[in-house]
Amino acid sequence: MAMLESLRGLGYSTAAALADIVDNSISAGAGEVRIDFQWDGADSRVLILDDGLGMNDAELEGAMRLGDKNPLAAREAHDLGRFGMGLKTASLSQCRRLTVASVRDGERSCLRWDLDELAADPQSDWLLFEGPAEGSQRYLASLDSRKAGTLVLWERLDRIVTAGYTADNFGDLLDNVESHLAMVFHRLLQGPRARIKLLLNGRPVEPWDPFMTGHPAKPWASPIAQQRTDSGLVLAQCHVLPHRDKLSNEEFEENAGPAGWTAQQGFYVYRNERLLVAGGWLGLGNFKAWNREEAHRLARIRLDIPNTADADWKIDVRKSTARPPVSLRPWLMALAENTRDRARRVFAFRGSPAPAAGNQPVEQAWRVDRLKSGMRYRIDDSHPSVAAVLERAGDLQPLVKAMLRVIEETVPVQRIWLDTAENKETPRTGFEGEPTAAVIEVATVLFDDLMERKGLSIEEARKAMLRIEPFQKYPMLVGQLGRIQ
Repeated sequence: MAMLESLRGLGYSTAAALADIVDNSISAGAGEVRIDFQWDGADSRVLILDDGLGMNDAELEGAMRLGDKNPLAAREAHDLGRFGMGLKTASLSQCRRLTVASVRDGERSCLRWDLDELAADPQSDWLLFEGPAEGSQRYLASLDSRKAGTLVLWERLDRIVTAGYTADNFGDLLDNVESHLAMVFHRLLQGPRARIKLLLNGRPVEPWDPFMTGHPAKPWASPIAQQRTDSGLVLAQCHVLPHRDKLSNEEFEENAGPAGWTAQQGFYVYRNERLLVAGGWLGLGNFKAWNREEAHRLARIRLDIPNTADADWKIDVRKSTARPPVSLRPWLMALAENTRDRARRVFAFRGSPAPAAGNQPVEQAWRVDRLKSGMRYRIDDSHPSVAAVLERAGDLQPLVKAMLRVIEETVPVQRIWLDTAENKETPRTGFEGEPTAAVIEVATVLFDDLMERKGLSIEEARKAMLRIEPFQKYPMLVGQLGRIQ
């Protein structure tokens, strides 16, 4: 009994525990898994029903025993398990009563772990109980008409429904579980050849793809690289995601991931297309391990490892951590450094493209001077809006230049980085969130200056505007300049 209570502290979240149960269903050949959260205060419950092969009496008893499988034994290629512990440890980390009923060839078996009953009789020698607890039979009714399948029932959710817990908290938990399952099983859920269908309280779980596959604004994805190891072939594909400037607000929110853009950067480790590790740099780095930094938030790397590599990668019971073998670290470091560098460049230059016409670069208002003493950020006086003021300043030009220098020397770099780190979001720039009228007002002033000071025609001024930051992002608005009164 003491061992069972100790195993409850392995650190499963509810979402991770449910993912372990779904693993078992997939390994049993299920095509559909239904997860139902039923709120009833302290008597709330969770049911997981699959249409897999089911288990006979002997198989169910083996599945309910701790450590029934040897983690060193060979596995089927599609098997998502390893330790023979997931069903019990994952479930009991959330509840004090676990009931599993299974049907194979129309014959039903049912066994139950009940920690409260075991605690009341400590001499019971870890006895498994047959059948559901009194009053719980009705929760197994969904198996009645099936010839095969398995139902897992969690009751007495003491690790979930704690003091002060409400139906709203239960609803929030449901959302958290959905986002986690959508990420962990996205490759098994997506596309016409999806291997599994997940239903959460009757609603299909839609896959969340960390790599934004097929998005037209995605700047880079590498070819698939591979490396042979003693435990099998490891595949890698590197990705840099689009800058926020290239995404709608809805796309930006959807692709941030459950933990947000900065936390979701790094390696994504899969075994049999099931996600084990979602982000992070696997302890890699130069001299010290890399942290998740804002500048690299667009970098994500997909790794596929075989299910024969668990020991080499130090996969834990919860299937939530991994450490690459020493032999692969140089290869992974090279992949990561290249991807991080590409991601940083996209992030730093904000993804601004050269205009289509003439393939000319965009004129940016700021430049970076790299000196022996360090980097300095300078206002580029050749930017049309700055040049216009300096040319017309006359006697005020020294004062204007002094003002620009003061702005350069007081850019709140530390404050920007601190606010960004705390808020997990970069400050808004490029008129983001501003009404169209505000963009038009500023653009019109500069547009008129280009025609008056430089003598450009309306069409020439429009082309020039499309080469000036940040107006290159507003081609439709620029196309209307000269017509707006």
